Amino acid sequence: MIEDIERVLLEESIILQRLDDLAQKITLDYQGKDLTVISLMNGSFVFMADLLRRIPLPLQIDSWSISSYHGTRTSGRVEFRQNHIADVKGRHVLILDDILDSGRTLRAVFDRLEAESGATNIRSCVLLDKKVQRHTPFVADYAGFEIPDEFVVGYGLDYNERYRNLPFIGVLKAEAIARHAR
Repeated sequence: MIEDIERVLLEESIILQRLDDLAQKITLDYQGKDLTVISLMNGSFVFMADLLRRIPLPLQIDSWSISSYHGTRTSGRVEFRQNHIADVKGRHVLILDDILDSGRTLRAVFDRLEAESGATNIRSCVLLDKKVQRHTPFVADYAGFEIPDEFVVGYGLDYNERYRNLPFIGVLKAEAIARHAR
């Protein structure tokens, strides 16, 4: 797997240091509030686990299975893979996602929660904020790192379900993309 990485963009130690900062801000902002964290799967599972262990607040956790990527590009459609929506009426909600690029996924999640949930407040936290022209305007409330417009894997992010278990975030080689294309 390592041989498929062109270069490491963010080392694990740098990611964990940044999670300490994010956790501190989130803890201060949600002190004394009823918080539900909804993580968008599968990409955010590593980010969620490492971040939430750093937040010393009572909170509820839910996860939604959502898909919008096929290969290295967004499909332009956001697919909710379950009908269940967490009971967050009267609660503060923090949506965790691995990467903000087109804005479509987070906008679709926010629209659904705003229409159906009765949440008191809905905010977002992303590990990566890709600097691209967004198809759907969206700004994350909390962001770990700004990254250039490159296809990245590792730390939960995948390419065709590969590379999620890398402990860092790296740029995938073009030949690896071609080799694992579907």
